[in-house]
Amino acid sequence: MVRETGQGLALASLSLRLISSGIPIASLFIARLIIDDVVAIIAGKGADVRQIWILLACEAALAIASDLISRGVGLLDSLLGDKFTNVISLRMMEHAGELDLTSFEDPVFYDKMDRARRQTTGRLGMLASLAGMGQQFITLLTLSAGIVWFSPWFLPLLTLALVPVFLGETRFAMLSYSLLYRWTPERRQLDYLRLLGASNASAKEVKIFGLATHLTTRARELFERFYQENRSLAFRRAATGSLLNLLPTLGYYSAYAYILYRTTTGTLSVGDLTFLTAAFARSRGLMEQIFSTFSSVAEQALFLEDLFDFFRTKPSIASPANPIPAPRPIRSGYQFQDVSFAYPGSPRLVIDHMSFRIDAGERVALIGENGAGKTTLVKLLARLYDPTGGQILLDGIDLREYDVDDLRREIGVIFQDYMRYDMTAADNIGLGRVEVLHDQSRILDAAVKARADVIIEKLPENYNQMLGRRFDGGVELSAGQWQKIALARAYMRDAQVLVLDEPTASLDARAEFEVFQQFTSLTRAKMAVLISHRFSTVRMADRILVLENGQILESGTHEQLLSVDGRYAELFGLQAAGYR
Repeated sequence: MVRETGQGLALASLSLRLISSGIPIASLFIARLIIDDVVAIIAGKGADVRQIWILLACEAALAIASDLISRGVGLLDSLLGDKFTNVISLRMMEHAGELDLTSFEDPVFYDKMDRARRQTTGRLGMLASLAGMGQQFITLLTLSAGIVWFSPWFLPLLTLALVPVFLGETRFAMLSYSLLYRWTPERRQLDYLRLLGASNASAKEVKIFGLATHLTTRARELFERFYQENRSLAFRRAATGSLLNLLPTLGYYSAYAYILYRTTTGTLSVGDLTFLTAAFARSRGLMEQIFSTFSSVAEQALFLEDLFDFFRTKPSIASPANPIPAPRPIRSGYQFQDVSFAYPGSPRLVIDHMSFRIDAGERVALIGENGAGKTTLVKLLARLYDPTGGQILLDGIDLREYDVDDLRREIGVIFQDYMRYDMTAADNIGLGRVEVLHDQSRILDAAVKARADVIIEKLPENYNQMLGRRFDGGVELSAGQWQKIALARAYMRDAQVLVLDEPTASLDARAEFEVFQQFTSLTRAKMAVLISHRFSTVRMADRILVLENGQILESGTHEQLLSVDGRYAELFGLQAAGYR
């Protein structure tokens, strides 16, 4: 990750830290010489005054260098932090795009992704902490050499006094991580409540139903529960840390008393006293920082594991080692052979041993009540899911043998819950085929096919108009207008297979008639799958499949199914009765 983020910046930061690590011992040594020379002059021992000024200039130069290096390190770390956040965020987006659709329908996966997403900001601090700890360790080694030269037992005393502090901090770091891990579902609920309380999509219902107080109350309850648990842990951590910190304090002042004793007996000079007390105080501070940093790094490493855990999630739907390109053109079509499908962790078969064909150039309609398996069939067709039993063949070859990306290029799908992109009108259509996203002629052609051109030409900035209210200058469309934009995106795909899931649910009767007249003309030489509850729509299909409980109950043309007087005829009669 560091290599991707900016290896040059990282090396420059490490180099500056290495230089900086030698400055403290040099400054203390110069201060010792200055003090001893001053004492010698006062005592009339004939020390060179010019040497004092030279030493003072050297110490000032070291102080300036230390400040400049510190600012340089801060700048480099800031730049690395920005690049790290960007690189990790982009890698997360790329990886999420490779994962199975079933992953995004699993709450456990969302918990994992939420924990990973929270690590995209600020986790470069762990690398900066590690680099800083290395700098502190080198500085400590140089100071230790000076301390040990005077008295070898000082350093072991301080180290032993700090070990309990380190162990205590490490334990509470693990408890803190455990708390946040356990609270991941509730934190996602909080994020969702924040979104509901302040989003364009929910604003109308929040106001109409007076939900603001209710949502705020639920959020407050979650906040309060988390605060209580976190406060309890924070108090325990502070109390334990305060007690354990008495040990290094006692160790420091024991050593300080010994240094003062040796100075008063004449064993050490005043310069030695200054050097040792400053070096010992600095060493104590460095040891505390090193142990604290190590504990913090250990805590951050636990959190960073969530990010790595997300990246370890692999898709099960992928191209084989030697994939076959999608057939162009499709010759015989799709064949479902005893296909079954159940969602992960569920014993219920959504698709139950289903067998049927969709021939090349055929328009097939799927009809049935909600939950019959219509949309699931479409997802299997597009290989968003793989069947848990049976096979799906395209031109006689199992879908799993094809290059999955190439296969999907030949399928255009607009689902009932289609996306409304807060982008320009041109982008909303062009996203149907990103390879030619900026091909204006294709975008215009797709808009005309979907009858969306009339809508777009009335917008203030036409195809450059920002849609939606998320960004400044955006224009909101009606549900029917958005649906025509979505249809244009499907036509932009220019795929061999076109799948429309409730494509005219938001259109009025006249618009629906015009759309399907156009659809019939445009799909004459293509395969098409329609999902609709409107019989005026499905009767245009070459064949209609009636689904119930994940099985095909009836199959045939509109006229054939009416003559059978079965489930289709019953549903048709119920809908027709509503127009009488």
